Amino acid sequence: MAPQHKHLLNNPATLVVDSLKGLVNNNPNIKFDEGQRVIYKPSTKSRVSLLSGGGSGHEPAHAGFVGDGLLDAAICGNIFASPNVAQVRKGVELVTGEKGSLIIVMNYTGDALHFGLAAEQYKASGKPGDVRVLLVQDDVAVSREQGTIVGRRGLAGTILVYKIASALSDKGGDLDSVENLAKYVTTRLGTIGIGLDHCHVPGTKSGESHLNENQLELGMGIHNESGTHKLEVPKISELINEMLSKITNTNDPERSYVPFKGDGSDEVVLMVNNLGAISELEIGGITGEAIKWLQSKNIKTRRVLAGTYMTSLNMPGFSLTLLLLPSKSDSSSPYSSEQVLEYLDAPASAPGWAWTSGKEPGVIGEKVDDDVVAQHKVNEVALAPTDSKQFIEAIKRSCKALIAAEPELTEQDRIAGDGDAGLTLEAGAKAILKVIESGKLKGENVIEDIQLIAEVVEDDMGGTSGALYSIFFSGLGKSLRDLANQGNKQTTPEVWSKASKEALDVLYKYTRARPPSRTLVDPLEAFITSLPSKGLNGAAEDAQKAADKTKELVAKAGRGAYVNQEDLKKREVPDPGAWGIWRIVDGLRGFEA
Repeated sequence: MAPQHKHLLNNPATLVVDSLKGLVNNNPNIKFDEGQRVIYKPSTKSRVSLLSGGGSGHEPAHAGFVGDGLLDAAICGNIFASPNVAQVRKGVELVTGEKGSLIIVMNYTGDALHFGLAAEQYKASGKPGDVRVLLVQDDVAVSREQGTIVGRRGLAGTILVYKIASALSDKGGDLDSVENLAKYVTTRLGTIGIGLDHCHVPGTKSGESHLNENQLELGMGIHNESGTHKLEVPKISELINEMLSKITNTNDPERSYVPFKGDGSDEVVLMVNNLGAISELEIGGITGEAIKWLQSKNIKTRRVLAGTYMTSLNMPGFSLTLLLLPSKSDSSSPYSSEQVLEYLDAPASAPGWAWTSGKEPGVIGEKVDDDVVAQHKVNEVALAPTDSKQFIEAIKRSCKALIAAEPELTEQDRIAGDGDAGLTLEAGAKAILKVIESGKLKGENVIEDIQLIAEVVEDDMGGTSGALYSIFFSGLGKSLRDLANQGNKQTTPEVWSKASKEALDVLYKYTRARPPSRTLVDPLEAFITSLPSKGLNGAAEDAQKAADKTKELVAKAGRGAYVNQEDLKKREVPDPGAWGIWRIVDGLRGFEA
């Protein structure tokens, strides 16, 4: 697959500024120095200021994290290019006060040089406040040998560093304490990313993919740097194992950067980061597998952050970050895990900061819902038919009538619809007969029996018909329950008539079809309307007349509305859904309430 090379923009040369203007329009709590491309918060000099930045193309990092509880300023370079010294110096001047500033940037040569030089120039100027620079190096894909001189790259773990450091600054921490906490966090971070392909920079020539259709690259950077390995695309569970093993493995002298103990006492914060073009559906699956893997290794996950934090434009890939929390048994640690989590959970307001629960992840399989259901059980009531055996036999007759009518219903629907009406109704009828044979549908309490029929129809019929029948029977069951609660102990013609009318009203809440519409509601309403005055046999005859009349009607709803109406009239085909209702009520004949 070739990298996605289509983009929506006015001009590649103005894309960064255009994007930053849009960000400020979206967030009136921040300001924009367009000349130096600095996004900043006004009036932040009462605390230790936090700054970050770098090349653009990693949105929402870094400008999207300027806000309360996060960054005070972000300095934005061109796509994948460090901002220059003048830009950085302007950002420092805008937000630095007496308490000083801490610049937290990813370890890339350009960023290290430009941000470092700007900090030194500010300090030499004699202006108030000290300025310090911290380089984040959390990439575990880079070996010690590779990074002997330049060190490791900074990746998405950078977001956690400045979120935690900013919370301490908000609590009044001085520059030393904020810097020390940030340094400590960086020593306990590990990140690794994968890409299904590289991204494409707007305004550049589209390149050919260097990966086969079934390959991915492990150890991707965020500036289109090649990874360390090419792999056949595995199941996500296998990929998660490969990635997290590299972060947690302490036996690899080249990549053992994070001091995991592996004795069951390790606790972590997990960050799942979308590098730009992975669907939310996939991110959810990735997150679940990562948590499951950590649980299997007896590593306790204290917090989970999943979303889009630091992208590589439109790269189809993701990264995993683990922050190893301070060990409870390590008395030499200057911080506790609860302190770090408190800083991580502190309120923050910025467009790029995704929602987090502030809690440990839920446990899959907990029977919480069952407990809630048990606490809210409805009062059991019963409503008996006048004759249980006759009630069951009437249901059987209706089901068998539908099964026998399958060929004619299917043929009708082949002409008037999509050809599946007969099979759909047959499936529902067979499923109901099956629950009768199993003894689950007993004929002792019509409320339970009708509710069971509603469930069976929903599960086994499917499609629009299944939904309509299930809604009707659910409404019928509720109405029968209400009538039982009003003191009725046994079904009567009056009870069935009232419950059926109320069930039809429920159905009408969810369908716009009304007689005459050439749908199943035509004979259904005719049957229910006639039931109080004409009884079961008379109502069934009216249902037959209404079903037969659908031959002459123009379809206003249902599948027939999409078919040539003149052709339907010429062929004199009744609506198969309406004909199915007639077959059902015809089967009920002979049943006395």
